[in-house]
Amino acid sequence: MLVGLHGLLELRGNNWVIVRVGGISFQVSVPALTLKKLGKLGGEVDLHTHLHWKGDGFALYGFATGEELHLFQSLLGVTGVGPRLALSLLSTLTVDQLTRAIMSGDAALLSEVPGIGKKIAGRLLLELRSKLEKGGLPVLPGVSEDRADVIAALTSLGYSAMEAVRSAEALPEGEMSLEDKVKQAL
Repeated sequence: MLVGLHGLLELRGNNWVIVRVGGISFQVSVPALTLKKLGKLGGEVDLHTHLHWKGDGFALYGFATGEELHLFQSLLGVTGVGPRLALSLLSTLTVDQLTRAIMSGDAALLSEVPGIGKKIAGRLLLELRSKLEKGGLPVLPGVSEDRADVIAALTSLGYSAMEAVRSAEALPEGEMSLEDKVKQAL
C-alpha cells in the first residue's frame, strides 16, 4: 500500500501535483488547501497518500497532514461520497471547520461546498457525527496537531475519545517527543 510520498515538487495544477520520488514521478490529486501549503517547484514535499481504485485505473490522493488523510478516508465511507466530493469538501473547508460543522449539525455550511446538496449534507452529519462522538476520527475542534497525535495514539490503545482528550490537554507545554507525550499521558 502506498501511504506517503517524499520527493521533489515538479509541477502543479489547480487540484494536482507531480512529485518525483527517486526516478519515478507521481501525479497526485490534492485539496486546494493542501496545494497552498506546498512550497515552490523543485522543493521537497511530504504527502500522506490514499491510493484509490477507479473503474479505469488507480488514482492517488495526497494530503499535508495525517488528519486530512484520515478525514478523507472517513468521508469516502459515507454513502454517496466519492473521492471528488471528499476532495471538494477538504478544498473548501479546513479539517477544523469541517469537524465543527459536523459536530454542530451545520448542514447549511456543508451545503455551500460545490457538489454537496442537502441530502449528502444530511448523510455526512448522520454518519460522521457518530464516528466523531465515538472517537473514530482523530480530529477534534480546537485541538492542536501535536495533541491530536497524542489523542490518536491513545484512542488506538483503546481509550475513549474523551479520556484521550482530557489526558492530552493535561500535558505540560514544551518540547517532547510524541513517544514521551504518550507515556506521560498514560
